[in-house]
Amino acid sequence: MYQIEEISWLWLGIIPILVVILFAIDRVWKSKIQNRFASNEIILRLSPNISLFKPYLRIFMIFFSLIFLVLSMINPQMGTKMETFKRFGVDIVFAIDVSRSMLAEDVAPSRLEKSKQLVNQIINNLSGDRIGIVAYAGKAFPQLPITTDYSSGKMFLQNMNTDMISSQGTAIDEAIQLATTYFDDENKIERILIIISDGEDHNDISLDMAKIAAEKGIIIYTIGVGMDKGAPIPIKRNGIVESYKKDSKGEVVITKLNKDVLVKIAEATKGEYIDGLDTKFVIDRIKGILNQTEKKEFESKKFSEYKDQFQWFLAIGIFMLFIEVFLFDTKTLWVKKLNLFNEN
Repeated sequence: MYQIEEISWLWLGIIPILVVILFAIDRVWKSKIQNRFASNEIILRLSPNISLFKPYLRIFMIFFSLIFLVLSMINPQMGTKMETFKRFGVDIVFAIDVSRSMLAEDVAPSRLEKSKQLVNQIINNLSGDRIGIVAYAGKAFPQLPITTDYSSGKMFLQNMNTDMISSQGTAIDEAIQLATTYFDDENKIERILIIISDGEDHNDISLDMAKIAAEKGIIIYTIGVGMDKGAPIPIKRNGIVESYKKDSKGEVVITKLNKDVLVKIAEATKGEYIDGLDTKFVIDRIKGILNQTEKKEFESKKFSEYKDQFQWFLAIGIFMLFIEVFLFDTKTLWVKKLNLFNEN
């Protein structure tokens, strides 16, 4: 496993890009200036030993040497020692609705962004618990298996959007079914599934799946995100609303919070429905639930020692810069003798 020691230096990655942009501007400018005085054929005759390929090879070497030097600055580290730790906690799986209805902005900044904020805040308040993440719309897809790596959970959470699943709808039943596979039957750890959704379920199987989950010892807590009055689903381009989703009759679709579905799913597992409008209330309620839940001991493996890898990137970067210094703009003699293009 790898980690980055000095991520604050990552901004230096813009330097290689700027170098390439400046090179492209320089090439265009030189071409325009040369064309004012002579055609390309005349210039080639006047400077027969000038290589057209070498400048591009040099910028290639410079670009990647800078990339490797930046990588050496941020210092990627490789895990070298794995240790087993004992923890006390519960297993929590978050099932997050990423259907298009979650783009509605009746909850600021949108239902989906609000959901991600809630999960992020819940994770910030965890200690010793294991987490997993499921994304669902018309289908459910695993995002993060059960782990104690909260930073990975936040990374996957940040990247979730409504375009990640092509099949649209809100198949809560599939999310529940997939989430049940996350829990290890061998470990008798308390199992909690938190579903964050607007409740717009388009089938009647969700309640049955919730009952099956309850038989497996899974308690489901649902968090409703949205307003009863509903809101249209915006269609945006570059962050600007161009129009709103319409039905087959040309009417603007209004998506509403379906609280009843979420309440029934939670009650089927002796869980609880939580209104997601007030972030502080949600966090406090989840903390209260977890404090009342029995914590059990489980083993977790984690890298405890990491070895610096910056020297490899530094060596490659310096080597490429060294090679670039000896790349002159004139043609290489032995390549010229080969006459690969049958030039006179």
